[in-house]
Amino acid sequence: MRYDLATLPLTTLLPAMTKAEDMLARLDERVLRHAVSNGFRERGHFFDAVGALWVGGELVHVEDLVLHDAHVDARAPTHELTIAHAVLRARRRLWSAEPDWGLGMAGLAALRGDVGDAEEAATPRPISVESAEAEEEDDDEDENDFGMDFAEIDAIIARSGQVLDGKIPEARIVTKDDPLGLIQDQDWDENERLENWRSVIHQADLLPPTLGAAVLFDAWERLEPLRRQHWLGSLLVSAYLRSRGKITSHLFCLNTGLKSVRRERRRSSDGTTRLTAFLEAMASSAEAGLKELDRLSLAKIQMEQRLKDRRSNSSLPGVIEIVLSRPIVSASMVARHVGVTSRGALNLVTELGVREMTGRGRYRGWGVL
Repeated sequence: MRYDLATLPLTTLLPAMTKAEDMLARLDERVLRHAVSNGFRERGHFFDAVGALWVGGELVHVEDLVLHDAHVDARAPTHELTIAHAVLRARRRLWSAEPDWGLGMAGLAALRGDVGDAEEAATPRPISVESAEAEEEDDDEDENDFGMDFAEIDAIIARSGQVLDGKIPEARIVTKDDPLGLIQDQDWDENERLENWRSVIHQADLLPPTLGAAVLFDAWERLEPLRRQHWLGSLLVSAYLRSRGKITSHLFCLNTGLKSVRRERRRSSDGTTRLTAFLEAMASSAEAGLKELDRLSLAKIQMEQRLKDRRSNSSLPGVIEIVLSRPIVSASMVARHVGVTSRGALNLVTELGVREMTGRGRYRGWGVL
């Protein structure tokens, strides 16, 4: 996809672009200097992951995602929840890396879960004892085949371990031998589409950061490079804003703003309408971020008032830290974080006066609204 910069309706896009530029600059400046910036940054990962699923037409509750991430699920995780967790991990990985890492081929390959030929060649292939003995005895072919079966099983187990460690997203676990094309469309060349999308980055660099990000997001929506990981586009656009120096304090939560834009505008056949909608989504997300900072700041002040006349080794500061860094916390999460029993965690939460958000007798959760 090629964008002719000369034909971009800059006059029409100027009001939305100016507002987005201003709002993102204000948000970035406040987060950089704010006392709750760490909590804001971590909470944003959860809200944006849930927003990515919402934009894609799936509903995932943020409390379920928090509990799943903490390995204290209240129920068996759904397929949608698993994808939301993959989005969450991808956001964390993008934030921990260099600003432009996710836009390069190496970063994209890692986020997609691709294993390069060089890496596979450098990784020793697991060989079972039976396979080693069979190689020594050429005349025993049956034993050799049996050993190779074990080697393949060992390789699958090793790859599963990488998934559990977060090195390979679950959404990329596909079989290479798929003659019927049931999993991957052979006519859908993801590598070529990704290259076409990456070529748009050079054009976006000639534009103001927010307009360049809108062009990149529009190109991703039009090209659809990754069918199984379409949600990755919004994360890469956020990484692009960071690489341009527009948002350096955190990984921007674009999906939070996209939720406020009607699908008819986001998927309009008119390019100007789409770009305007994306710019408005950025401004809306930045506005929501400013309100979130105010809310967290007020909650921090109120909770810290409970620390007066407390002993120096009190566990309450640790409880405040985890409450501000998660949309919702359970007793087991608090207990693990501050090193107390579940009963002790309940007592600490009660002392802080944090609001109970689930309304349930079991698997109760508390958080800042």
